[in-house]
Amino acid sequence: MSRSWERMVQKNRTDLNKQRKKQGQSGIIKHGVIVNGDTYKGRKYVFPIVLIMLAVLYGLLGWASSTIPDQESPTSPVMTWVVTIAYIALAVMLFLRRPYLQVNKDNVQTTKLSRVRTLTASNIAKIKVNSGSVVIEPKAKGANWVFTRLINRYDITAMGEGLERFAKNNNIPIEK
Repeated sequence: MSRSWERMVQKNRTDLNKQRKKQGQSGIIKHGVIVNGDTYKGRKYVFPIVLIMLAVLYGLLGWASSTIPDQESPTSPVMTWVVTIAYIALAVMLFLRRPYLQVNKDNVQTTKLSRVRTLTASNIAKIKVNSGSVVIEPKAKGANWVFTRLINRYDITAMGEGLERFAKNNNIPIEK
């Protein structure tokens, strides 16, 4: 399909989604992005481990403070358990929610701070592929998109190959 055809299809899709939303129905495609590309998923594990360590530390301090006999206002062990369980639940939620990079024909998409972010090919300055990380630099003001093997357990080699094809198809400079 030509680009003008794709733009017309996307415009019609957004109009249809607006109509369906007014009628109380769900949209046809979420976020208005055509999903037809490769998805590279990672796994968050560093921050969940830190949260579990904080929960254990908080639980131990709460337990230790409740066993002190000469304390004027002892803390409630129920509140200590509630906070500890809340930290552990948050850690499990963050662990199960997998970060991803989706490479489509003319855009890349990921989640940043629980929001879906899309960067079109015309807004990408360059792509850097290193041995342990991939960096996508936008032309506009804003932070670089960094995907690492160490922090989020991405398959950097496969992601690098997919981004090289994307860069070649969209005339984006790539550094290795």
